[in-house]
Amino acid sequence: MQSDSEQARAEFDAVLAAADYPVWVVTTAACGIRAGCLVGFGTQVSIDPPRFVVGLSENNHTFRVAADAEYLAVHLLTEDDGPIARLFATETGDTTDKFARCEWTDGPHGLPILSAAPYWFTGRILARYDFGDHVGVVLEPTAGHAADSASPALRTRAVADLPPGHEA
Repeated sequence: MQSDSEQARAEFDAVLAAADYPVWVVTTAACGIRAGCLVGFGTQVSIDPPRFVVGLSENNHTFRVAADAEYLAVHLLTEDDGPIARLFATETGDTTDKFARCEWTDGPHGLPILSAAPYWFTGRILARYDFGDHVGVVLEPTAGHAADSASPALRTRAVADLPPGHEA
């Protein structure tokens, strides 16, 4: 028999699985190091002024590089971007140069922009908040690109079986 807290956690997990949020790849550069990772925690948090928050795992290479960064790039992946999702989810920048394994360009603020991503924006880091095992990074949009048409967004359900490069 489950405890009340175990039951609550199971129900919470089921609600979030049903929500099937979009997934993002966050990239950054600082001190001559590029980094990027797949993130499942990202959402708009203000309309005026526009603000977005991404959650970066404290165990992640990208988190450590982003600690010295002033800007992040946030890429919305589509259903066609499974290989990019796999690369940025299953490999760790501690041992793998992910950018040597995909096409990218040098974007605003010297950020690596993934060529495959039809939607992206860059943001200036305004604040960082401890969210538990992740840190919420609040961004002020500074530049971006939105394709005229693209496949639907890649969702959590499509990447749920990918083994992480780092545990959360």
